[in-house]
Amino acid sequence: SEHYVKKILALLGVISVLALSGCGKVDSAATIGEITISQASAQSIIDEILSERTKIDTAGMQIQTGNALNRAQLRFTIVTTLFDEIAKELKLEISSTEIEQAKSDLIAQSGGQEALAKNLVAAEIAPSNFDNYVRAIVTSNKLQDALLASGVAEAEVSARINQLINAKAAELTVKVNPRYGTWVVATSDIN
Repeated sequence: SEHYVKKILALLGVISVLALSGCGKVDSAATIGEITISQASAQSIIDEILSERTKIDTAGMQIQTGNALNRAQLRFTIVTTLFDEIAKELKLEISSTEIEQAKSDLIAQSGGQEALAKNLVAAEIAPSNFDNYVRAIVTSNKLQDALLASGVAEAEVSARINQLINAKAAELTVKVNPRYGTWVVATSDIN
C-alpha cells in the first residue's frame, strides 16, 4: 500500500542528513560507535534482496541495483540501528507483542502474506530485515506520540525525529567503508 511505502521512504530519508566519515575497520561495511556492520552481513542482505526479486514480477517497480542498492541497504541498517540506540537511551519499552501487532497490521495493509513479499521487494527490504523495519516504525511512532504529548506541533514532529537521529549518529560517530563510496556533505549522500 501507498502508506506502507511512504513510511519506509520517510525512515530512509532521515539518514540523508548525516555526515558520515571514512570507516576504520577494513572488514566492516560501517561502524556505529561500538557496533560493527560486517561486509559479509551487508552482502548477505543484498543477496537476499536479489534472490527475492527473482520470485516475483518486478515490472514497473523502481528498484535499485549495484552500488545504489548497496548504499541504500547500508543506510537502512544504519538508520534502524540508530533507532534501536535511541530507544535504549530513552528507555522506550518495545514489547514483542507490539512488534507482532505492528507486523500483522502491515501484512493486512499490504494485502496478506503473499502481497507482503511483493511489497518488501518493491520497498527493497530483505525479509530478514522486516523485524528491524517494524521495530524502527514502532520506535518512530512512540517518539512521535511522545513529541506530540510534550506539545511539539504535528508539522514539526518529523524534523524533531530527524534531529534525534542525527544527534545519536553524531554522538556514536557513524563511519562508512570507502568501498561503499564517500560521504558528500553538499548533497547529503554517499557518492
